[in-house]
Amino acid sequence: MCSLLRSPVLSRFISVRFKSVAAPQSLTAKQDPDLCNASSPGFLTFEDPQAFKVKSFWELIRALGVFRLCSFPVLVNNCGKLMTFTRTVLGTRGFSMVVRPFVYAQFVAGETEGEIADSMQKMSSLGLHPMLAVPIEEDLGESTGEQRYEDNLAAMLDCVLMSHVNGWSRNPMMQLKITALVSPELCVKLTSLLKTEQYDLNLLVRAMDGEEVVFPGLSESENTHLLLSLQRLNKIGEASVNKVRVLVDAEYTYMNPALSLITMAMMKKFNQQSAWIWNTYQCYLKESKNLLLDAIQTSIDQSFCIGVKLVRGAYMDKERKLAQKEGRTNPIHESWENTNNSYNECLEIMLNLISEKPERYMIIVATHNEESVRRAVTRMEELGLHSDGNSVCFGQLLGMCDHVSLTLAQHGFSVYKSVPYGSVDDTLPYLVRRAQENRTVLQGIRKERDLLRQELCRRLKEKITGAR
Repeated sequence: MCSLLRSPVLSRFISVRFKSVAAPQSLTAKQDPDLCNASSPGFLTFEDPQAFKVKSFWELIRALGVFRLCSFPVLVNNCGKLMTFTRTVLGTRGFSMVVRPFVYAQFVAGETEGEIADSMQKMSSLGLHPMLAVPIEEDLGESTGEQRYEDNLAAMLDCVLMSHVNGWSRNPMMQLKITALVSPELCVKLTSLLKTEQYDLNLLVRAMDGEEVVFPGLSESENTHLLLSLQRLNKIGEASVNKVRVLVDAEYTYMNPALSLITMAMMKKFNQQSAWIWNTYQCYLKESKNLLLDAIQTSIDQSFCIGVKLVRGAYMDKERKLAQKEGRTNPIHESWENTNNSYNECLEIMLNLISEKPERYMIIVATHNEESVRRAVTRMEELGLHSDGNSVCFGQLLGMCDHVSLTLAQHGFSVYKSVPYGSVDDTLPYLVRRAQENRTVLQGIRKERDLLRQELCRRLKEKITGAR
């Protein structure tokens, strides 16, 4: 939030208060060779196909087939067009019959309450926790009016209720896209205004409480929409506090500053005792570490807790193309190594803070990268952080990276799977976007395919020979 609440001056974080907690480790991460090559706990090899022994024969075959298709860039890049063509040829019903047992079943929990409950109970039996995600979001040009946002609010409140009442997790979580409740156009306008205007968090909190606030730089209609949007978000905060942790997703850089401003205002209001509202930090951005440090300092200055969802990021191709088209500096790190360093440094900052004040800081290490998971577990051991504590958990997408998720869960770590749910029509646009944003991940899951294949061969051999 450097560009958001105050000037991006890194040195101002080295205050006495903050330095005593985070600076010694986090600010020397690059210089410490032992830190950069943290030894991995021996059990985290992620090489054992037995991690998939809990999957049915059909689930193994389905996963292998879906992952094989995802390994072809031409299919991933054009999956939206292919699905539209298939729907046209087969009709809505025929298309659903084809897609539902395969791609849909691999990545979506279900549509009806019963289907979702069955998926969640199976997940719980594996030691995994659901992080429900309503597959609703908008991008520029997709806004459809206030009634649509009110309908989305109802869906989000249903998600809060479902996450809370069913007992699928001791510490339930859900995901939230702010652009499901606030128009992307307004988020872009706010992001532009934040370059020159100061929007105090207290101003947004007052608006959440129903006060008729006038925000500088907005037209009357934009101001009205922002007030209504903040009141919608307030309803989610009120419904979730002390019940469900709400993880706000980051989106594109042309709207992220506005999303972070709104999220920080929600944190200020609802995170007084614990972190019920979390923000997401995309470590493929060059400014990610500064954004995280600024958010931490703001939370200290204004006395609220902070929850962090730490990801590498999913919009790399579009961000680079937009930067090139607009003639501005590419916001994405130039190399994978730099992104890894950024992720490791942000992880180190948060783990050190948590080791000092676990009641004030929380993180979900949301990654499919095995080395990042090993590093986090190693540092947790070194810092004396409990594997089943509330302050550190891990996250992966439903239907992907199960060899990492299941291995962690089998060793007592808290692991969440991002779980979209809904009808085929509602979830497929979401899945198409996720596939295209995560194309490099999907095309690089050769190891998971190999492990699935080994487990499948073991099952077949067992059936043929009777051996165990």
